[in-house]
Amino acid sequence: MIRSMTGFGRAQASVEGYNITVEIRSVNNRYFDFYAKMPRTYSFLEEKVKSLLSTEISRGKVECSLQIESTADKSVIVSVNEPLAVGYVKAIEELSEKFEVKNDLTALSLARFSDILSITKAPVDEEDLWNKVQVVVSEALAEFVKMRKIEGEKLKADVLSRADLIINNVFYIEERSPETVKAYSEKLLERMKTVLGDTQVDEARIITEAAIYADKVAVAEETVRLRSHIDQLHSMLDSDEAVGRKLDFLVQEINREANTIGSKAQDVDIARRVIDIKAEVEKIREQIQNIE
Repeated sequence: MIRSMTGFGRAQASVEGYNITVEIRSVNNRYFDFYAKMPRTYSFLEEKVKSLLSTEISRGKVECSLQIESTADKSVIVSVNEPLAVGYVKAIEELSEKFEVKNDLTALSLARFSDILSITKAPVDEEDLWNKVQVVVSEALAEFVKMRKIEGEKLKADVLSRADLIINNVFYIEERSPETVKAYSEKLLERMKTVLGDTQVDEARIITEAAIYADKVAVAEETVRLRSHIDQLHSMLDSDEAVGRKLDFLVQEINREANTIGSKAQDVDIARRVIDIKAEVEKIREQIQNIE
């Protein structure tokens, strides 16, 4: 199924002492360009998240926002610098004795001294945390892929409708091209009769000139290739693979054939149809820039 490169997915869950929120968003890009926003404490998760997303995403500039809030009682550890505390107590006792002042030191006042208490986060079991985060990331990724598929179906429908318009114009060109040769032959015959008057017109010469003209304006090869390219376009759009780059190349080939037909066109109606084809090709090119 065709997917757009634009997508968004969000998931939130409380998992065994953690509140986890994941948001995934993406825009167009030629390659898979990953960027993560998460607390530095959990930066070890970045590569794991990237690896998981790459299983479902092949192209696009992808941003993943990860928020983790620990709700466990043991998530923070407060420790006492005992040697420093002992030093402070002794120093205060000496001050009290030497200067004969009241020693009203309490645990609370002692704790207010610099560096007596230190706060650190409890060690994190990285593998265990990843198992929890992975569940939420997978949920967000599923929503993200779902949105991409919905957008992709809309892009596919639009591209196919424009491909049908191209084929309609190709059919007209194929029907009209032989008529231009016939019209040229008749015009050439009338011109020669006018110039030569009563002199006998060499019909063999007329046939030869018409054949040269027909070869010059022949577009059968180009229309056959153009039809083949459109068939390939249909096949690619029915594929489950990421075909964005292939489609980009194919559209270049379709445009090249249209240019060749245009360069050979000696008929106003055919030239107009070529312009219509190129207009549709350009619209298809814009749409496939959004396809993964």
